Amino acid sequence: MPPIVLPAIPQRITVHLGAPSSYAANVTVPFIDYVKNVASSEIYPTWDESAIQANILAIVSFALNRVYTEFYRSRGYDFDITNNTAFDQAFVNGRSFFDTIARQVDTFFNDYLRRPGFVEPLAAKFCNGTTVTCEGLSQWGSQNLAQQGLNYVQILRNYYGNVEIVNNAPIRGITSSYPGTPLRRGSSGPAVVVVQVELNRIAQNYPAIPKLATVDGIFGSRTEASVRRFQEIFDLTPDGIVGKATWYALVRLYTAVTSLSELRSQGQQFYAINWEYPDPIQEGDTGDKVRHLQYMLSVLSAYIQNIPSVAIDGIFGPATRDAVVAAQRWFGLPETGQVDDRTWDEIYDQFAGIENTSLRDGEVFPVIRQNNTNRQNAVQAMASNNRTRHSQTTTLTQFPGEDLRLGRQDPISQEVIR
Repeated sequence: MPPIVLPAIPQRITVHLGAPSSYAANVTVPFIDYVKNVASSEIYPTWDESAIQANILAIVSFALNRVYTEFYRSRGYDFDITNNTAFDQAFVNGRSFFDTIARQVDTFFNDYLRRPGFVEPLAAKFCNGTTVTCEGLSQWGSQNLAQQGLNYVQILRNYYGNVEIVNNAPIRGITSSYPGTPLRRGSSGPAVVVVQVELNRIAQNYPAIPKLATVDGIFGSRTEASVRRFQEIFDLTPDGIVGKATWYALVRLYTAVTSLSELRSQGQQFYAINWEYPDPIQEGDTGDKVRHLQYMLSVLSAYIQNIPSVAIDGIFGPATRDAVVAAQRWFGLPETGQVDDRTWDEIYDQFAGIENTSLRDGEVFPVIRQNNTNRQNAVQAMASNNRTRHSQTTTLTQFPGEDLRLGRQDPISQEVIR
């Protein structure tokens, strides 16, 4: 089973006691106490259990969305959320908690809502449903539904549509998404991937920013030019270096153009590829594991003439079998046409060597320098079919859970949590 990318529940959260731009104190409290405080301030302890549970999950999800997207910190504020209900949720500093509510929070504080296939916690907005109405959950409406016998999942789906519940998310301290040191030409790694992905998405709304043909985690001349144009547009020092100010400007704009902090978010998707050996693959099989195999074979075919290129369509047909037999012949394995553990390991080891050296170095080995037509096709197939090594993190704005390519539109590859 592929690893699952999850946001982390913060151990503590900093609350601004006023509107975002107002002069007011900040208080830092344990996240679980924050949820108990908000729930005790927003709803009634005498409500039915399922209504209380539904409201707690909405409260947790909304707060976690603020933390996960660095909504306020990317704007230069030194807090995670406010207690102003025009912007966020009610929080009364120093208040006591209702026991009925506190017991439910102990169970649900590290569970949250999200859309199937999306990474970010749902920005689960809500209102009281009487004096104020909104697109999200109606608090009094949730109580009415509970009295009709609906459980908390049914109540939540009544208001938010198709949502799933992530259970027992990891708990850790809040850390800044900024990698700590400026990124510049010559930098590489997951943080550069984040910058490249954000630039390409922001460029859809701001076409003056040049898009990057390859998202490879290597900060080269094209990334530098794209960063510099972004800086010019948004009144930052146009030095082509991603320091803290530029990093958080990217985070802020990326969150805005994708509506990640809104109930109707475009959603941050990810696709977790497990490159470990799957069950045996043979002619007639279909699906992602076949696509993974075909992608690796297509890369090998660009460097090993004895291995024919294959279409990456997820269908193990005669052409894929011929390529497997050719690979087995090249590696000195029994020519069965079936991908067992030995065949998978040999294909993967050879692929990983190529992918980690030549193909990932866009500056040293760009497509335009290749004379071999097959090699060009394979490299282009890598970009167009979006089959890249999986990388992992737990925070959205640092890294969306994978190495991404331009034009990526991933399928959902994840079990439903509940």
